[in-house]
Amino acid sequence: MSHDCFQVTIEGGIAHLVLNRPDKRNSMIPAFWTELPAIIRDIDHNARARVIVISSTGPHFTAGLDIKAFESIAGGDDDPMAKRQAGLRFQHTVRAMQDTFSCLEQCRVPVLAAIQGGCIGGGVDLITACDMRYATADAFITIHEINIGMTADVGTFPRIFKLIPEGVARELAYTGRRMPAEEAQAVGLVNRVFPDQDSLLEGVMGIAREIAAKPPLAIHGTKRMANYARDHSVADSLDYIGVWNASMLQHAEIREAMQANAEQRPGEFADLPPVRPPLQDPE
Repeated sequence: MSHDCFQVTIEGGIAHLVLNRPDKRNSMIPAFWTELPAIIRDIDHNARARVIVISSTGPHFTAGLDIKAFESIAGGDDDPMAKRQAGLRFQHTVRAMQDTFSCLEQCRVPVLAAIQGGCIGGGVDLITACDMRYATADAFITIHEINIGMTADVGTFPRIFKLIPEGVARELAYTGRRMPAEEAQAVGLVNRVFPDQDSLLEGVMGIAREIAAKPPLAIHGTKRMANYARDHSVADSLDYIGVWNASMLQHAEIREAMQANAEQRPGEFADLPPVRPPLQDPE
C-alpha cells in the first residue's frame, strides 16, 4: 500500500517507517494524521513486526504541523451557528491529532525514533510518544509552538515532563529555543548521538534487531509495565506487575530463552497474537 507521507518496509521482524516528503521538510499535512495511526495499528493488530523504527529523509526529521493545513482546519465560517460550534469542532480535531501519537505509546511493540536535523513542533509530540530516541550530531529539538503564539497541545507536555527535568522542559516550552542533540542526550531525552544519518540508521537498526531477537510476549509485558509504572505509584505498579505475571508469565518462553542463551543461538519464541476485532452486536 502506498502512502503520501510514509514509506513502509518490514523485514526481519522490524517495521521501518520513513517520513518521505523531504522537499517539504516532512511537514505534517492532513494525510499524516490519518496515515500514521493506520500504519501503526495495522502493524500492531496484525502482529506484522516485533519492533518499529521511525526515521526520516532530507535535512530535517520534521518541520512539524503544516501551518497552511492548520489554517484550513481552524479557518473561519460565515455560518453563525457553525461559529458557535467552532470550539468543540476544534477540540475534536485536536483529540484526533493526539490519538495519532498516542497510538505509538499504546502499540504493543517498542517504537524507536531516529532523528536527523530539526525535530520541530509536532515532531516533539511524535518522538516523546516513542519508547526511545536517537539522534545525529546536528539534530535539534524545539517546542516551536510558543514562537507562533500557540500552546503545544498534541502530546508534548504530558510526556516531556516525564522524560527530562521540569525546569529544562519549562525553559524549552517558554522560550522555543533549539536544544542541540548533545544537550538532549545529557538530559536524557535521547539515548545516543551518532555522527551522521548513515551511522544513526545503522546503530538504531542494530538496537531494533537486538530487541526483535527477544521474546515478543515478554517485550510486550515489559512495555506495558514501563508505561504503567510511569503513570502510577510504586505500590500500584508492584501490584499490577504481580497480577500481570500471574496470568501472563510463560514458563516455556523462559526455558527457551535460557536454553538459547546457553547454546548461543537465536531463540524460537512465540509472536504476539493478532488483536481480535471487538465483538459486534447482533443485528
